[in-house]
Amino acid sequence: MRLIIQRVLSASVTIDEAIYSQINHGLLILLGVTHDDTKEDIEWLVQKIINLRIFNDEEGKMNRSIQDVQGEFLVVSQFTLYASTKKGNRPSFIVSAKPEIAVSLYENFIEEIIKCGLVTQTGVFGADMKVALVNDGPVTIIIDSKNKE
Repeated sequence: MRLIIQRVLSASVTIDEAIYSQINHGLLILLGVTHDDTKEDIEWLVQKIINLRIFNDEEGKMNRSIQDVQGEFLVVSQFTLYASTKKGNRPSFIVSAKPEIAVSLYENFIEEIIKCGLVTQTGVFGADMKVALVNDGPVTIIIDSKNKE
């Protein structure tokens, strides 16, 4: 699994010109799934995310986790995180998991995030979504469960 995590002051998902979900202060998580991802990838990522110290403390240093600040999550599926641009100018998505595999892993990821007890909103898997955000910092971090970084 590959994630782009953005620390946000606010974020929302719009589908068919209507706001589907929105959060205030927290993390926007763009989630890409590949064909060999497993429950172990999900467990590792969720622990990493909920303990990641990327929120400022009273001295302005990134020293607090989302749990410490009672932030919110917005999780959006994004198969394009596994785009390959190695050949030509049109990206290839053959490394992205097929929907029949990816949707269950996406849903399992969301279930594990919800277990941490913080407000969690989502997009709709496979939908044409418009994602808006106010990046805080800006802070944007990429995490890949296969590389453990």
